Amino acid sequence: MDSAPQVKWYFKTSFLIVLFLSIGPFALPLLWLNPRFSKRSKAAITVIVIIATIVLGIAVVNSIKSISNYYQELSTGIL
Repeated sequence: MDSAPQVKWYFKTSFLIVLFLSIGPFALPLLWLNPRFSKRSKAAITVIVIIATIVLGIAVVNSIKSISNYYQELSTGIL
């Protein structure tokens, strides 16, 4: 006889963490629908996820440029 209401599986914090690690900002709508978080914490998490997405996006672009330059040098025989 549990008096606490049962939390739906898609509102559990562990599930949200897995979603953020796997699909990033696409998990934000589920965060905003979650009744367990306050508006302030939802806004803070949203800002953190957006900043992390931008930083990781820049890192991916720089990595692709670096790999492209490496293969370009490799094909011209400079290395």
